[in-house]
Amino acid sequence: MTRGLKASSAPPPLPPATGRRRRTELLTDDGVRIEAAYEPLAPGAADTADLGAADTADRARGGGLARGSQARDGLAGGGQVPGGPVTGDLARGSQVTGPAIVVAHGFTGALERPALRRAAAVLGRHAAVVTFSFRGHGRSGGRSTVGDREVLDLAAVVRWARRLGHRRVATVGFSMGGSVVLRHAALYGAGAASGTGPASEAESGAEAESGALEAKGGAGARETAHADAVVAVSAPARWYYRGTAPMRRVHWAITRPAGRLVSRYGLRTRIDSRGWDPEPLSPVAAAPLIAPTPLLIVHGDRDPYFPLDHPRTLAEAADPSSTELWIEPGFGHAENAADAALLDRIAAWATARL
Repeated sequence: MTRGLKASSAPPPLPPATGRRRRTELLTDDGVRIEAAYEPLAPGAADTADLGAADTADRARGGGLARGSQARDGLAGGGQVPGGPVTGDLARGSQVTGPAIVVAHGFTGALERPALRRAAAVLGRHAAVVTFSFRGHGRSGGRSTVGDREVLDLAAVVRWARRLGHRRVATVGFSMGGSVVLRHAALYGAGAASGTGPASEAESGAEAESGALEAKGGAGARETAHADAVVAVSAPARWYYRGTAPMRRVHWAITRPAGRLVSRYGLRTRIDSRGWDPEPLSPVAAAPLIAPTPLLIVHGDRDPYFPLDHPRTLAEAADPSSTELWIEPGFGHAENAADAALLDRIAAWATARL
């Protein structure tokens, strides 16, 4: 399905702080500390009666939290379990219902960047929102692997959202974050490594990578880390794309010592100097493995980084019964260019499928 939207010339200003936002630090399955923030759905921001009914129905189905998890603040248990909080200030005994949206930023973004804050504020009109900084970004530890081990960061944040009490979680990723939500859905989702016939090359690669992730996280590593709906905005379809000037600059920043130095001090992004070994499952190889999880692919026809063959290739590879494609007239790239109207539509699509 293709839909259109005329993008505004400039994004709206950052909304004022509400005082309800809470911060924590999470530990990933490979031991990297990730900063994250949670903001519950504001009273009156959505139809709470509908949210309560959906939550009651989901409880009746027995979905969501793993056995022994607590639908409170996720702080119990010493805070050293992979994916659990290391530090945090959420009030004990807080009750949450309804869905949550986990937002994955683009390369050089971070939890406190204005573009991500603005996007989270709009998405927060529809659901509780969790934002975080990928490894190597913001105040998170580690170094960026530009879409590889970042799936472990996202998995830790999704687990946290579920421990807070949210039984239905959508992931919304922008640019690099879009590639991560696609890979995460393939590796942690209901369709991960579940084929019964001869495995394709992508399925075999996913099975190997998924097994490695589970080895890091222990038994049941995927149980509460999966997404129930996935939105990839301005995502690449394949690795190593250098067909546009902005992407050639990105590759210079990633692959050259001088570029990594500029990234560290100019863009506040710390990049791992080691190459991928092995090469991770690509977004387009991940796409067919996401079903039956609902997937929305959103891309602008003025994207300066990735031309339209990227979203179309992703949509062609994915299961048509659970996938939608929106090509947005006038839209540029990722969270920096997304206006409130587009973000509202994305949140409405995601929450309708939770």
